[in-house]
Amino acid sequence: MSELAVLYAEQGGVATVTLNRPQALNSFTRQMHRDLWLALDQAEANPAIRAMVITGAGRGFCAGADLAEFDFTPGPDMMARADPGPVIEQAFNPTVRRLQNLRMPTIAAVNGVAAGAGASLAMTCDIAIAAPAASFIQAFSKIGLIPDAGGTWFLTERLGLARAMALAMTGDKLGAVQAKEWGMIWDVADDCLAAAMTLAERLAGMPTKALVATRHILRDSGSRTLTQQLDVERDTQSAMGKTADYIEGVMAFREKRPAQFKGQ
Repeated sequence: MSELAVLYAEQGGVATVTLNRPQALNSFTRQMHRDLWLALDQAEANPAIRAMVITGAGRGFCAGADLAEFDFTPGPDMMARADPGPVIEQAFNPTVRRLQNLRMPTIAAVNGVAAGAGASLAMTCDIAIAAPAASFIQAFSKIGLIPDAGGTWFLTERLGLARAMALAMTGDKLGAVQAKEWGMIWDVADDCLAAAMTLAERLAGMPTKALVATRHILRDSGSRTLTQQLDVERDTQSAMGKTADYIEGVMAFREKRPAQFKGQ
């Protein structure tokens, strides 16, 4: 039996998902996407899981799409067979949407190179912590493509147009320390997986619904006017006010004791 392309483990309230094709720098095949979706299903099915860490096996985090999946055999229909559009529509876009709509916060532990859609994957997670030697590469222009898997959106949103444009056009490597300085990632740590796990355990003890609502309201804020955002804040706050964790948080504050959030 072949080794699983995605490994899944649970520890307390944290699920760990490991991309497991180290010989190919964890580049994505269609099967790997399906295995990842199964891991996400498993995490969402367990109410005890309230945070997730995503990392890569070996020396890389993720090198994007595995180009071996494309058929470049010479022939009259080669352009159709090599078209990246279908795999984006059927695999990468669903993965981005699944992660952005996951019912728990996600942390990327970027242990090595994150290239192409691999960089997009790191930015798709709510928080990213990278190893000092990790790097982020917009490799698309080197093969005549544009950033995908949300890359054009995440890059501009996090870095601003000038930096996003230069990185996307040149395909130059961005080191972990500079990625932190520029706002692409949250932090750099010698043991990024241990740091990500520590943070995930902390988030797993917090009010999960409020954390996920924070993801959505911040992510979409750029498409609204201030007046619209104020209305969304009001409505979201009202929804959070109907959660058990809100009542617990206020009662704990009033009683001067640590809150015991249950993600409800």
